[in-house]
Amino acid sequence: MNARKVQPPRGGDDPPTAATLVASGQTVDLPVLATVICRQYRREFPDEQGRYGDAGVAWCIHDNQHLLNWATRAVNGELDAGYEVAWLANVLEARDFPLDRLARDLDIAAEVVTGRLGGAGGRALANELTALARMVRSEDFRDYPV
Repeated sequence: MNARKVQPPRGGDDPPTAATLVASGQTVDLPVLATVICRQYRREFPDEQGRYGDAGVAWCIHDNQHLLNWATRAVNGELDAGYEVAWLANVLEARDFPLDRLARDLDIAAEVVTGRLGGAGGRALANELTALARMVRSEDFRDYPV
C-alpha cells in the first residue's frame, strides 16, 4: 500500500480535545482516551508500524479523537455519528486501509470507554461506539450519502 510516505496530520481539521456527555455531565478527555485506544490497537496490529510509521500513530490518535467526539455528540442527540463514520470509512477505503481494522478500533474504543468512564454516560458512549463498529462491519456505511 505504502507507495508514498504517510505524513502526520497537520492543521486544518484539528480534533477537539474534550467532549461532554450532557446527560451525565461527564467530561471526556479525548486525547487521553485516544492514546490508550491507539496503544492497544497498535499492540493488536504491529504491522502498522511498517506500513505507516510514526505518522500512523499520530493519525490513529487524531482519528480516534474525532470518533470519540462524534460518538459523544451522537449520544447527546447533536449529530449522526453514522454519517461521520461513513465518511471516514469511505476515505480510509479509498486509501486501501482495511475496514475490518476500523471496526476493531471502534470495538477497542468501546472497551476503553467502558473501563475508563463507567456510569450511564460511559455505557451510552460505549454502546454508540459498538453500534458504529457493527455498521462498518456490515458495510451499512455505504447506504449513507456522503
